[in-house]
Amino acid sequence: MPGRSKRLSSAAQQVGAEGGYRPGYEIAAERILEYIVRARLEPGDRLPTEKDLAEAVGMSRTIVREAVKILSALGRISVQMGRGIYVAEPEGALWRESLAHFLPADLGQVEEIFEFRRFVETTTTKLAAQRATPAQVKALREAAQLTVDAAAEGDLEAFNRADEKFHGAIGDASSNMFLSASVDSVQRLQRQVSVIGLAGVAGGSTVVAAEQHAAIAAAIGSGDEEQAVALMIEHIDTTLAQFKHEMHTRMFSADGTS
Repeated sequence: MPGRSKRLSSAAQQVGAEGGYRPGYEIAAERILEYIVRARLEPGDRLPTEKDLAEAVGMSRTIVREAVKILSALGRISVQMGRGIYVAEPEGALWRESLAHFLPADLGQVEEIFEFRRFVETTTTKLAAQRATPAQVKALREAAQLTVDAAAEGDLEAFNRADEKFHGAIGDASSNMFLSASVDSVQRLQRQVSVIGLAGVAGGSTVVAAEQHAAIAAAIGSGDEEQAVALMIEHIDTTLAQFKHEMHTRMFSADGTS
């Protein structure tokens, strides 16, 4: 629809969201990013050709070409000669350096992870108590129950999966994608501690942790921010103490057998 694209691009160059002038390439760049989100494209995924992309965002190919240059310079997309346009992974991507240099058997770094986790998850818990929808509360309660069931059966692998699902559900209920992403990243690093630093053994009582999950879910479900935050702090501090104890035990055991 060439005619429609020209009309849209002409208007886009003149009128912004609040009636002010906005360059067409700026609006085109915004629409391209919106397209990436709607299409659920991930870093490394290929975008349509410039011609098809122009049609998809309803703007002229010339303006889209300028937008592509801008987004490439910003590190949001990658233009590869002879291959096409791809979603780029930002060079300063959140957690890239942490994930690359984290040592899961280093007790000092483990303590740093829990320090950050305490900060992030108390915030997500408070927001979840304020904002959680009935569906999100249901998902949270179900995840908590999965940890209770896994702990009762002594199934550590199932417990760890349910534990990640539980904390992820709180992140989702906070309705803040940046906090939610931070929770997911912390869980990923903690998983490394469990597998490498603790060699796959439980870092403490899964039954106690599951009981804490159920209490946190109940507090969030009732909208009790203060209680939910207090329970989350207790849960994280308890988990850290258990992890430290288990890691110390393993270290001393290793020293004794060397």
